[in-house]
Amino acid sequence: MFTVEMYKGTKEEQYGLLHKQLKALLEGEDNAIANLSNASALLNQFLDQTNWVGFYLRENDGLVLGPFQGLPACVRIPFGKGVCGTAAAENRTLRVEDVHAFPGHIACDAASQSEIVVPIVKDGEVVGVLDIDSPIKKRFDETDQQELEKFVEILQEFI
Repeated sequence: MFTVEMYKGTKEEQYGLLHKQLKALLEGEDNAIANLSNASALLNQFLDQTNWVGFYLRENDGLVLGPFQGLPACVRIPFGKGVCGTAAAENRTLRVEDVHAFPGHIACDAASQSEIVVPIVKDGEVVGVLDIDSPIKKRFDETDQQELEKFVEILQEFI
């Protein structure tokens, strides 16, 4: 049974607890949709100052909406378009301090001001992305990026 923990200590220590919780939620389950659903709920509960947390999954030459927490979202994103499509096409994390300054940004939620997108890779191929939006500019820092990349590394083992 999952219980909500109070996150204490440094940012890195708080993320360490998050990673342990993720492993506990995923252990023994091999259904990707169930695992992505729990991962998005866990991140939504952990992160403050965010308005959307979820996944886009590879389908043909683009991404299709997967499990998420937040307002309804764009359903399909072509590779190379917007922050998610660019991160997937380039297979690299994108941390955007001001989404309105990002060329070709796709505005699914007008309240979003900053965004971080982490590719999910299996067998050398991008199979999806973790996408997190915030209504605050410059919400995500280098520590968030490093720790969310670790979060995705753990998740990749269970999808």
